Amino acid sequence: MASPPFLLLMLTVLGLLPWSSSSTLTTGFQVGLRHIDAGRNFTKLQLVQRGINRRRQRMQRMTGMVKTAEKNDIQAPVHAGDGEFIANLMIGTPPAPFPAIIDTGSDLIWTQCNPCMSCFHQSTPVFNPHHSSTFSNISCSSKLCKGVKPSKCDKSCEYRYTYGDESFTEGFMAMDTIYFGKSPKRVSIPHIGFGCGVNNRATGMEKTAGLLGLGRGVLSLVSQLGAKKFSYCLTSIHENKTSSLLFGSLASSNFTGNFAETPLIQNPLQPSYYYLSLEGVTVGGALLPIPESAFQLGNDGSGGMIIDSGTTITYLQEDVFGVVKNAFISQTKLQVANSSAIGLDLCFHLPVKNEEEVKVPKLILHFKGLNLTLPVENYMVSDPEMGLMCLAIDPTGSLSIFGNIQQQNMLVLHDLHKATLSFVPTQCDKV
Repeated sequence: MASPPFLLLMLTVLGLLPWSSSSTLTTGFQVGLRHIDAGRNFTKLQLVQRGINRRRQRMQRMTGMVKTAEKNDIQAPVHAGDGEFIANLMIGTPPAPFPAIIDTGSDLIWTQCNPCMSCFHQSTPVFNPHHSSTFSNISCSSKLCKGVKPSKCDKSCEYRYTYGDESFTEGFMAMDTIYFGKSPKRVSIPHIGFGCGVNNRATGMEKTAGLLGLGRGVLSLVSQLGAKKFSYCLTSIHENKTSSLLFGSLASSNFTGNFAETPLIQNPLQPSYYYLSLEGVTVGGALLPIPESAFQLGNDGSGGMIIDSGTTITYLQEDVFGVVKNAFISQTKLQVANSSAIGLDLCFHLPVKNEEEVKVPKLILHFKGLNLTLPVENYMVSDPEMGLMCLAIDPTGSLSIFGNIQQQNMLVLHDLHKATLSFVPTQCDKV
């Protein structure tokens, strides 16, 4: 996402190790993830629709991210309530509940704190730092304080983090222990810097207390841990199965062989995002006539493609999407349906109850150094009762996004040391 938002999941730690930054990352640890809509009675197409609705404002903000230096705010490109996965964390000593939206497209970790001047409703008690024996303020000179460009720093490092939809969190930077999982299987990570928000405004956050950023910036959990590798493996959206987030050596230790890699590109103007180098698209047996320049990151920081665990479907720059759409229409021997009420740009009438009987053109994304052939279920979603089959890709203005539907049942490995990303086909509920 961009700043606080992302795949909504419930997090349970599957591995447990006493914390030490070096030892835990050497041996690694694993966190279970669950989609926000897991276990609910929705079809796959309905789940996609719900995800699209959650992401609508996020998309608008991601394509227009700006830092507003005059106000000393950090302008984040997303809606604070956007998210696909929630992590059931705990914070402080003794541990207090901290359900948090997880986002690979944002950096700041924050939770609502008492005494709260203005807080949105949350399902768990608001965190009281006075009740935690491990809580401490962050100094004005610290790297983390400088990372939020504080609006004021006297006795404490104050911050204001503003989101594109006018949601915001405002408070002071602090440190405390964050816990993953329940006792006795608990991973505790001390001295994690986070925003203690005492003035917060957001919609759609009722199931959470804040956010957990996993982006590339100094404030994120990934950066604070000094993690050289992390990965996630997402189960199919319509299955009530646990997904996984893995850090350290566990990020790739269960997977053997050589992985094809594509570079992770850095955009200085949007440093939190994980950019990919997409070079072409094949539909059916034909490489589509799309110039490579259509995928490239511009000198002004616009364009390009990011990978985002918090966006449901993939979005392609509108000219590129138009070519892809026409290729699917010409190669899919089905009647095009009116999809205006669905929220997806291209749908077909499904004449049979079993969508597996329909011949769907293959889809290959050609990244630099890596050709990714997607399984049909990762780009076509069907609802036999509605008689529809839809392409889980939509057009967007400038910034293209590789969404989580397309990442289902793949280990998505971020090697930050080498600045590469790999996709490894995996049965994710078995990780």
